[in-house]
Amino acid sequence: MSELDNLQNADGTKENTENVQPKTPQEVTSNTEDNDDVLNEIEDSNAEDAEDEGNVDRHNIEDKDYESLNLEQLVIELERLVKNEKVQAIKKHVDAIKTEFDKQFHELLDEKKEEFLSSGGNEIDFRYHTPLQQNFKDIYKDYRQRLSAHYKNIEQNHKQNLTNRLAIIDGIKALTEDAEDSMNTKYKKFKDLQDQWKTAGPIPRDKYNNAWNSYHFNVERFYDLLHLDRDLRDKDFEHNLELKTKIIEQAEALADDENTNRAFRELQNLHKIWKEELGPVAREHREPIWERFKEATKKINAKRQDYFKNLDTVYEQNLLNKQAIITLIEEKANEKITNHSGWQNKIKEIEALREEFFKAGKVPVKVNEATWAKFKEAVRRFNRNKNEFYKNLKKDQYDNLEKKLALIKIAEDNKDSEDFEATTQLMKKIQGDWKRIGHVPRKDSDKIWKQFKSACNHYFDRIKEQRNAASAEEEEAFTQKEALLSEVKNLTLSGDQKTDLATIKTQINSWKTLGRVPRNKRQIESDFNDTLDGLFKSLDLNKTEAELIKFENKLDQLASGDDSRAIDNERFYIQKKVDDIKGEIIQLENNLQFFSNVKSDNPLVKEVHKNIKKHKDDLQLWNTKLKKIKGLYDQ
Repeated sequence: MSELDNLQNADGTKENTENVQPKTPQEVTSNTEDNDDVLNEIEDSNAEDAEDEGNVDRHNIEDKDYESLNLEQLVIELERLVKNEKVQAIKKHVDAIKTEFDKQFHELLDEKKEEFLSSGGNEIDFRYHTPLQQNFKDIYKDYRQRLSAHYKNIEQNHKQNLTNRLAIIDGIKALTEDAEDSMNTKYKKFKDLQDQWKTAGPIPRDKYNNAWNSYHFNVERFYDLLHLDRDLRDKDFEHNLELKTKIIEQAEALADDENTNRAFRELQNLHKIWKEELGPVAREHREPIWERFKEATKKINAKRQDYFKNLDTVYEQNLLNKQAIITLIEEKANEKITNHSGWQNKIKEIEALREEFFKAGKVPVKVNEATWAKFKEAVRRFNRNKNEFYKNLKKDQYDNLEKKLALIKIAEDNKDSEDFEATTQLMKKIQGDWKRIGHVPRKDSDKIWKQFKSACNHYFDRIKEQRNAASAEEEEAFTQKEALLSEVKNLTLSGDQKTDLATIKTQINSWKTLGRVPRNKRQIESDFNDTLDGLFKSLDLNKTEAELIKFENKLDQLASGDDSRAIDNERFYIQKKVDDIKGEIIQLENNLQFFSNVKSDNPLVKEVHKNIKKHKDDLQLWNTKLKKIKGLYDQ
């Protein structure tokens, strides 16, 4: 008979150990774990958390519908996770964000490539970069570096911790088999080994379950096969039973939690405490309490599965919503649009539908790729039609360029003509033709205008050279204007805007009555306008109002002269200014389509909108000037 057979109870009676056989780790596993999927899922998740320092809880990080976020929002969410969460806890979220970002960016890339090719570009030359993409790459690279550094730092610790834990298990085994020490001594050593186990640190995930199963097997074996003081052992068993019963009660209460995801996360934590922190109970209670805990677990999981079944209904409705959006995009793609403003409005409508599509939520996995492909094709069809329109628009601009180049040739061929009567009519005609021709490519606009203007000015300057020197009347007007200019420069204002504005207008009216000055002395007109600028600035006068006051003074000067060409030139200049500003507005509005995936509060987008508003304000002023100078022709 072995020493185990001779062990006695605390009351002196012999403990019957004949039928007490040590359980293998596999038997412990079958009693303390279940092959059900939910238990395996909980074990795997807790093993993953236990691998990291500080028992990182990945389940407290909110799961978001990343498919509903646009590119900019995805970058913001990635940056938030990398900056604020432990790097080892966010892999699932980062992978989902990267998948969605890549999908949306490739769609954008395809759109830009089609635009590039439709405008005549060669596929081999296509390049597209955006600050959003670079920002995403930088954050993702930072995440990968942090993750690599984290696992590199803890790899050695994991190995050492595993070695320590295995040594603790061996120590418990040795206590079970040691026949020399007293029971109290063994019990103290056992408790010390338990304390060491609790602080031994994380171990590799793939070793987690085996290590814990072996530990619990040997702990229970220690209690089962050693004849400890019954009061001490029973006190331990009762304490552990009390704690495990509370764990079960908490699990049973979780079944009433309406938030199934939160309940399941709490359940995982209870399983972790059950396994990692609580000791064994008396043999007769082990199976019943585990079955009770397992039953509570199954109830929570059943409710969770019902939640996922209901999600299928939600996903089906999301699918119907997305299909309706795709149909709308297809209809808009088939509409016939013939002007720039119409296309700009339609681009905004499509962008709004795109946002709706992304926010519509997830669809069943089996149709996800097909739905995405259909959506992309609908958007691409719209973009192809849009690109075709702007391609034709550019073609028209190049046709206009050819027409204006022909007018430049006529102007340059006749700028030195001596037949002033016939050539003057020709020059005026081609100036009119120039105005009626539409826009040309922006890169050529200023260059050809300067070339045309130079040829025309050269001709009309030659006509002026034929005139006599300034008359005595013009010299007198210059003398008087010189005196008046000096007076205006030294004008002392009262500080009352209304009074001072009236004073300035009086001076302007006086200036108008003095008539024309010699051509070679007309700088004085600019000097007078510069002086007015200073006065208006001191009054804090509205820029538009000040400009119109000065312009009316200029018109009076032009109307009082005998040079109709000066009025024509001024009108031609203003018309050119109006056309240029309109062209700038169209170009800026067209540029906005390149920001279709960027929020409206993006600094680049705000800057473009600011420039559009400024140009529209300028356009209003120049249109007012054009209307006033056209009025001279009606007098």
